[in-house]
Amino acid sequence: MPTLPGPPPVEIILRRSARARRFSLRVSQLDGRVTLSMPPRAREAEAMEFARGHESWLRAALARRPTTSPLQMGDHLMVEGRLLTLAQGTSRSPHVAGDSLLLPGTPDQAGPRAAAFLKTLARDRLAAASDHYAAQIGRKITRITLRDTRSRWGSCAHDGALMYSWRLVMAPPPVLTYVAAHEVAHMVEMNHSDAFWAVVTRLYPGWQTQRKWLHTHGRDLHSAQF
Repeated sequence: MPTLPGPPPVEIILRRSARARRFSLRVSQLDGRVTLSMPPRAREAEAMEFARGHESWLRAALARRPTTSPLQMGDHLMVEGRLLTLAQGTSRSPHVAGDSLLLPGTPDQAGPRAAAFLKTLARDRLAAASDHYAAQIGRKITRITLRDTRSRWGSCAHDGALMYSWRLVMAPPPVLTYVAAHEVAHMVEMNHSDAFWAVVTRLYPGWQTQRKWLHTHGRDLHSAQF
C-alpha cells in the first residue's frame, strides 16, 4: 500500500473510479483510513504527487479525528436494535439478560468477548434469513462469510457464496433481514436493474424503509471499537 513517509507514516488506499475526473482525498471519520480516488487512466505516481501536495491538509484532518477506545465494562452496545450495557457475567458464555450483555472473562476482555458474541449471533441470523429467501427463489447458498467491511453490507458471488458484515446484527432485525433478501436477490439478477429490484420487492416488500435506515444510521454501527 502506498505510504506518505513522516511521523507518523500515512497509508493511502488508491481507488480508481470510472466517474472520477480528478484526484480527491477522503479521511474516514470511522477508522481514519485515507482514500485517494483517481481517474481510471491516472498513474499511481501522479496520485502520490497529489497526496504529497495536500499532506498538510491530510495530517490536519487526521489530527482532528476524535479519539476512540475499545469497549469496556459499563459501556453501551447496540445489539439487534437494542442498547445494552456491557456487564460482568458469571457464566462461561456471553448472554443477554434484561438490558445488559453479560460477558465472561476479565474486564480487559470486554471488547473481544462482545465482538465474538456479535459474530456468532450474526452468523445464526444471517444464515437463517439467507436460507429462507434462497428457498423462495429455488436457489442454494454455497457459503456464508462474515467480515468487518466498511464499503458494503453484503455481496453475492456467481457461485452462490454470500458475504455479510457481521455488524448488521447490531441493527434492528428487519434491517438485517432486508440485506439478506437483497443479497439473495442477486442470485437471480447480478446487477441493480429494475428486474433486480422486482425480485427484492417480491422477497421483502417495503424494503425501502430498511434501506433508508442503513443510509441514515449505518455509519453508527461502525463506531464501536472492539
